[in-house]
Amino acid sequence: MNEYRKDFPILNQEVNGHPLVYLDSAATSQKPVQVLEVVRKYYDFDNANVHRGVHTLGNRATDAYEGAREKVRKFINAKSTKEIIYTRGTTTSINTVASSYGRQNIQEGDEIVITYMEHHSNLIPWQQLAKEKKAVLKYIDLEEDGTISLETVKKTVTPKTKIVAMTMASNVLGTINPIKEVAAIAHENGAVMVVDAAQAAPHMKIDVQDLDCDFLAFSGHKMCAPTGIGILYGKQELLEKTEPIEFGGEMIDFVDLYDSTWKELPWKFEGGTPNIAGAIGLGAAIDYLTNIGMERIRQHEHDLVAYALSEMEKIEGIHIYGPKDPDKRCGLITFNLDGVHPHDLATVLDMRGIAIRAGHHCAQPLMKWLNVSATARASFYLYNNKEDIDALVEGLRAAKEYFNNVFE
Repeated sequence: MNEYRKDFPILNQEVNGHPLVYLDSAATSQKPVQVLEVVRKYYDFDNANVHRGVHTLGNRATDAYEGAREKVRKFINAKSTKEIIYTRGTTTSINTVASSYGRQNIQEGDEIVITYMEHHSNLIPWQQLAKEKKAVLKYIDLEEDGTISLETVKKTVTPKTKIVAMTMASNVLGTINPIKEVAAIAHENGAVMVVDAAQAAPHMKIDVQDLDCDFLAFSGHKMCAPTGIGILYGKQELLEKTEPIEFGGEMIDFVDLYDSTWKELPWKFEGGTPNIAGAIGLGAAIDYLTNIGMERIRQHEHDLVAYALSEMEKIEGIHIYGPKDPDKRCGLITFNLDGVHPHDLATVLDMRGIAIRAGHHCAQPLMKWLNVSATARASFYLYNNKEDIDALVEGLRAAKEYFNNVFE
């Protein structure tokens, strides 16, 4: 995979006098020149609003914008582009489901089921919806290794459950959840399945028809695309029955003084001028990832995680969270080092040119479950290699020695 590293110009720099080792792709990935050039080309030659005009630039922009939608459809194997809605990202996508479908369908006493491992983006919208509708918010207990048991899911989801919302891959534990099986349990009880795929879509093949999920959300910026663009997938029959939550231009069919009608799917959910360059960039990113192969990317990250786990576990005083089996986790490792606060650790590593993430990772309930206030996280992508992991391990050992000497 090292041949693809050259496509990311940002990696060819020094930080604090050291070669950059970027291990924060779970927060945002870097962008290859193939995506940057497509976005630049749009602004240089095709910059115009979509759908509204009949001039040449407008038509070219619309073709590229809607062409990217078809690429997304194919990427996740949706039945129709009517099921692909552009948003600002995973957060907006999940909030759209909660504020539109949720408000229309949740009643007092209904249950919404989520897990302790959810990112705040897939927790707070359901928390607020439950408060507003006087519904019951329930949590699926986690196993000791940070995985979920289908038996526990079956005990938690009941005929009163109307929504089950779950991450496909945890941004902290790395846990890959059995979405297809959970969706089947949800449907057996008459509930819909909402999937947060922010950490899954960039790293593994997704087939929404095989998963049989009802809604699925992901962000472009974690998968080599620009920031500010995301996707909400929804089954057409559910989206048809769901009212939009943003109103204005683009999403209307006919406006009278006292009433209005909406465009057909997917445009009724896309009010206002969209992030055209972002959508086109997302299409280019999908081309890039597809050309490499999602199975190949998944295997590469699996190998990196396996190697990183084996090397990091040799460090005395390290605590690694989530499944120990690399088959059960995505391309990230969250950990703590005895006697060193994660923020201090990240600062020391940054002085060696190594970029990791430190904090609660927008998952405070999970931090409470882990009985920690914060953790450090190293996350990998297609452009990382074993040399990056070696640098991380060396940096961790140096940090440990430094702080031991300081506090002796």
